[in-house]
Amino acid sequence: MGRWLEHTVTCDIKAPVSKVWEIWNDLEAMPLWMSWIESVKTIEEPTKTLPDLTEWTLAANGFRFKWKAKINERIEAQKLQWESVGGLPTKGSVRFYVEEPSRTLVKLSVTYQLPRAIAPLMEPNILGGMVTNELQDNLDRFKGLVESRHKQTST
Repeated sequence: MGRWLEHTVTCDIKAPVSKVWEIWNDLEAMPLWMSWIESVKTIEEPTKTLPDLTEWTLAANGFRFKWKAKINERIEAQKLQWESVGGLPTKGSVRFYVEEPSRTLVKLSVTYQLPRAIAPLMEPNILGGMVTNELQDNLDRFKGLVESRHKQTST
């Protein structure tokens, strides 16, 4: 068994929660703002019920991982929660908090499992800090994308 590691980042976005949710919910567009994500593909299923399945490809620093993920919980404009169903063991959630009508706080938590021998390298003062910083940079890019699109549609 491996060890689960978690990284949580937040971002305050100057846009209504409906706009933030709309852009986040387009999972296939995530490579626009998530630098390590090479692609996200929706796996078509004959039903419209949960779980939604997607296939992810992560490419970073010469490593490439693929996995499928299912959405376990979707509460529109509030929460999206997922977990992998093969490949890289990962799970996470993104929460949307209305701070004001035109301001949304986004909290992203990503958890993944590594072999116990490798997990100590991911401590915050070693490589773990790099992962947290990268997730924060990705969320900041998402903020820029949302605010730019919101500005375009509200002028």
